[in-house]
Amino acid sequence: MRATTRATTRLRTAGGEGAVALTEGILRRQAARESAARTYARALPIVPVRARGLTIEGADGRRYLDCLSGAGTLALGHNHPVVLEAIRAVLDSGAPLHALDLATPVKDAFVTELLGTLPPGLADRARVQFCGPAGTDAVEAALKLVRTATGRTGVLAFTGAYHGMTRGAQEASGHARDLPGHQACDARVTHLPYPYDYRCPFGVGGEAGAELAARWTESILDDPKSGVPHPAGLIVEPVQGEGGVIPAPDSWLRRVRELTSARSIPLIADEIQTGVGRTGAFWAVEHSGITPDVMVLSKAIGGSLPLAVVVYRDDLDVWQPGAHAGTFRGNQLAMAAGTATLAFVRRHDLAARAATLGSRMLTQLRQLSDDFPCVGDVRGRGLMIGVEMVEAEAEGKEEAEGEGDRDGGGPRPASPRLAAAVQRECLRRGLIVELGGRHSAVVRLLPPLTITDEQATAVLDRLADAVAAAARTAPADS
Repeated sequence: MRATTRATTRLRTAGGEGAVALTEGILRRQAARESAARTYARALPIVPVRARGLTIEGADGRRYLDCLSGAGTLALGHNHPVVLEAIRAVLDSGAPLHALDLATPVKDAFVTELLGTLPPGLADRARVQFCGPAGTDAVEAALKLVRTATGRTGVLAFTGAYHGMTRGAQEASGHARDLPGHQACDARVTHLPYPYDYRCPFGVGGEAGAELAARWTESILDDPKSGVPHPAGLIVEPVQGEGGVIPAPDSWLRRVRELTSARSIPLIADEIQTGVGRTGAFWAVEHSGITPDVMVLSKAIGGSLPLAVVVYRDDLDVWQPGAHAGTFRGNQLAMAAGTATLAFVRRHDLAARAATLGSRMLTQLRQLSDDFPCVGDVRGRGLMIGVEMVEAEAEGKEEAEGEGDRDGGGPRPASPRLAAAVQRECLRRGLIVELGGRHSAVVRLLPPLTITDEQATAVLDRLADAVAAAARTAPADS
């Protein structure tokens, strides 16, 4: 009997104190054996053994509502029947599971389904590049693509961005200066202000703040003394996810598209977390009506398995054979799971469902800001929701640069301590949430698109209760 089978058997037969001891033992061994870089395991000390839809069951028998969803990967939740059926069909067929970039019926079906979901202006002349299996691999491929196609090297990106953990993707992310060895990095990425209504970099917010951000971009591009060479491309998230769930204003995104088009700068839309119905449209760029030149896709397109794709205009397809490859770019199980997921979301119009339910959840969550001063802002798009926690009392604390209190016309300082407390209280109540944002002060919700109305109510009730508990204990913790 294999070790994994023995462990599963112990989990099924253990109960009570035995299950708790087994859970603690697994967590203890993980801490001793795995890298210090582990993240989710620190904030979420659970050992999942079974999962279905929104629900995860731990080895200790506790059940949780999972609003992390594999960081947005699980569009249909855990182990959806159509995904499992698609995977079993490939396994039972005897088809190769590893095929590099060879043509297979499974890949052909995936590409056909994918192209059928794209904005028409891109789908009509698209090329598809399979790369390494992670989203950061797709970002690297996209940056390499536009540099190769234009012959230029510089890239424009935005403050607060997150594009991945490999070198080029990190340089394009907003936290690049915090990376070890950043001083030695090539200065090939220029970061522009991203409209952030609640903490507007220009101090005005709203349409005025978005307009100033657009003018800043235009000035950088047209000022011969800006110090920024004509770029190879501009990469943007239609909603910044890790940056704190910040939706790009539609008017601003249209301006960015106009600016880049007029100057022959390829526009790269990073839809790794926002795609496949998450924001209330199949692709988040559809809210603004723009057509990017390049789209970077991963997470949900693999139906819970590793898959990453770059889709781009055919005139950018100047690769030489072998110019960009990856050993695991032909993941047949992921393509089959992805085809099933894309088709299910399309056929059942889950994007519209996300828009309706997300709007309802946002409306209810905004009541928290009336009840609890520590809730600074509630925002999102579709089922991509963020609750920013702030210091309830600014008295006796230095205010962050450019930030005042709410009475003074600006937001209070962000409170990562309170956000972490809310996450802990959520877990105690059987709710799994993510943290993000500039100071890790934003509580993030990424439930599966299949979440029911009753489940959504349970999520909101548990979150509200957790916020109340964290707010009560905040003075003692400070």
